[in-house]
Amino acid sequence: MPESVAESRERALVANGDELAALLHHPATDVLLALLDNPAFDEPRLCLLLERKDLPGEVLEEVGRRKPLLKSYRVKKALCFHPRGPRLVTLRLIRDLYLMDLVQLALSPAVPAELKRNAEEQLLARLPQIPLGQKITLARRGPARVAGALLTEGHPQVVSVVLGNPYLTEAQILKTLSREKLPAPVVPAIIHHRKWSISYNIRIAVLRQPSAPLAAILSYLPQLTVSDLRELAAPGIVPETLRRYIQAEVQRRLSAGASKGSGAPKEH
Repeated sequence: MPESVAESRERALVANGDELAALLHHPATDVLLALLDNPAFDEPRLCLLLERKDLPGEVLEEVGRRKPLLKSYRVKKALCFHPRGPRLVTLRLIRDLYLMDLVQLALSPAVPAELKRNAEEQLLARLPQIPLGQKITLARRGPARVAGALLTEGHPQVVSVVLGNPYLTEAQILKTLSREKLPAPVVPAIIHHRKWSISYNIRIAVLRQPSAPLAAILSYLPQLTVSDLRELAAPGIVPETLRRYIQAEVQRRLSAGASKGSGAPKEH
C-alpha cells in the first residue's frame, strides 16, 4: 500500500542518508517543508533541493524566512537564481551577491526583468569602489547599462575593452555621447572603433560632441543627409568652426543638385 503524505512527512523529519536524499524529490509540499526541520538536513542537501525548478513556492518562501539558512551564501545565491524565487526575498538578498554573480543574474534570460534591473542597479552602485582589474572584467562581460557607465567613466584601460562588449548597445553609446563633458579617451575611441564608428546615429552624436577632433569628423559630412546637416548648422549646436564646414557642405550639395538639374534634358 502506497505511503500517505502524512507518513512521508513524519519520515522526512527523521530520515538520513539515502532515505533523506530520496525525499528531496518528493512531490508533496508538506513533505518538503518537513525536511527543513530535519536535523540531518544540511546545506549541501538544501542546495540540491533548491536546484529543483519545480520546487513549490511555499518551500522557497519558508527557506527565505529562516535566517539561519540564509547565513549560507550558496543558499542566498540559489534563491536569487531560482525561477520561482520569492520576489521580496530575492530583492533583499541581491545586495549580498558577489560581483560576478550579479553580472550572471543580470544577464540570465530566466530571471524576471525586475530582478535583472535590480542586479544592474547594484553593479552601478558599486562601480566607484571596484578596483581597475574588476572594472576591466566588467567592461568585457557586463550588461549594457554597466558597460555604458564604464564607458562614461572613460578610464583609458577600460574604454577600448568596453567598446567590444557584446552587450553594449548603440543606445548606451548615444547616452554617453549626450553628455557635455567626457574624459579625453572616450570620443576618439568611438571614432576609431571599427563597429561603432560606422553607425549613422553615432556619427551625428559625435558631431555634436564639443570634444570631437575636427580633422577626424570632417570625413563624416559627405555621408550625412542635407536635412541633418541643416539641423547641425543651426546656431549653438556644434562649435562655430565645424558649423562653417557644415554650411559649406550644405551649399556644395545644393550647388551640385542645381547643376544636375540644369544639365538634364528638357522634356517636349
